[in-house]
Amino acid sequence: MKILVINCGSSSLKYQLFNMQNEEVLAKGLVERIGLEEGKIIHQPQGMDKITIGKNIPNHDAAISLVFSQLTHQEYPVINSLNEINAIGHRVVHGGTKFTASVLIDDEVKKSIEELFELAPLHNPPNLLGIKSCEKIAPNVPQVAVFDTAFHQTMPEYAYVYGIPYEDYEQFGVRKYGFHGTSHRYVSERAAEMLGQEATRLKLITCHLGNGGSITAVASGQSIETSMGLTPLEGLIMGTRCGDIDPAVIPFLMEKKSMSIKEINDYLNKKSGVLGISGVSSDFRDVEEAALAGNKRAQLALDMFTHRVKRYIGAYMAVLNGADAIVFTAGLGENSPETREQVCADMEQLGIKLDLESNKVRGKEKIISTVDSKVKVMLIPTNEELMIARDTEKIVYK
Repeated sequence: MKILVINCGSSSLKYQLFNMQNEEVLAKGLVERIGLEEGKIIHQPQGMDKITIGKNIPNHDAAISLVFSQLTHQEYPVINSLNEINAIGHRVVHGGTKFTASVLIDDEVKKSIEELFELAPLHNPPNLLGIKSCEKIAPNVPQVAVFDTAFHQTMPEYAYVYGIPYEDYEQFGVRKYGFHGTSHRYVSERAAEMLGQEATRLKLITCHLGNGGSITAVASGQSIETSMGLTPLEGLIMGTRCGDIDPAVIPFLMEKKSMSIKEINDYLNKKSGVLGISGVSSDFRDVEEAALAGNKRAQLALDMFTHRVKRYIGAYMAVLNGADAIVFTAGLGENSPETREQVCADMEQLGIKLDLESNKVRGKEKIISTVDSKVKVMLIPTNEELMIARDTEKIVYK
């Protein structure tokens, strides 16, 4: 069985084609600058170098068509025809309260995704465009929606309702939803496998640390608390997002800087975080390099970030009444030994002891805590695409 996984953004599209018999990736790629000048596709069939093709890509229909044409290209064919694709799985960012699991896409599902545009205006519209584009080009191929928010729908009400009048939740759906759910689910399941335990017997804190970051408390295989909220702005300091702040900061800045609602939203989402603090970059690698060169604001940004991660871990240790393991994943969590070391420093009283030698690793599954550490510290590269492919296979062939 071959499953194509699609992750559509507003101007980009990532894809992977899986052979589910052995879960190997037959091809993967990235379409960039959709609807902009100088578009391109970077396509990599299994066992081959990347192939980069510059091309005008006016819309998502053209992007999907380009993906399919590369998969069946005569010079380097991955498949002989589109008929070999048995199903398509889509990452959809926001599923609201309606979707607690992945679902087979039909007209009602598409309508619901559209109704959630106001909660995820940057993500759900291109997600839906990707679905509709695939329908046009491969109308007989079943499609599945896998929601970032679904994993967090097991949170208890007292964890997701905000301290504002309850009718705002009832009327407008204002509550914590959480994101990165597919990643948190994957690494929590993989952690259980690595520890040789049933997921239902474990208490885990999963740390998805990248340009966007979130932390989740997982008990018995279910999310019971997470750091992102109504939108991905809540929680950790991120590449360009401010994370948790006093809500009174918003009207204060709007008045002082004569900002509109759109301007303050852009300010907090796109100009804040480590970019705004450091003044260097939203890329943690650039900020780490600047800090090593003596840039004090860059160092401050890193210190603030690791402090916030440590604070959430401590809070979730309390929520869980202890933890069996802490899992680091995503770009920064997987590839920055320095970040993991700073986060885990001085946490021995919580049973967390990092093995500094074992921690000298990037992007590989490994237990990086000391033998006597009460709480295991684990590095697990995330694989959201594989999780989407697995869900798609289960739903289409259940």
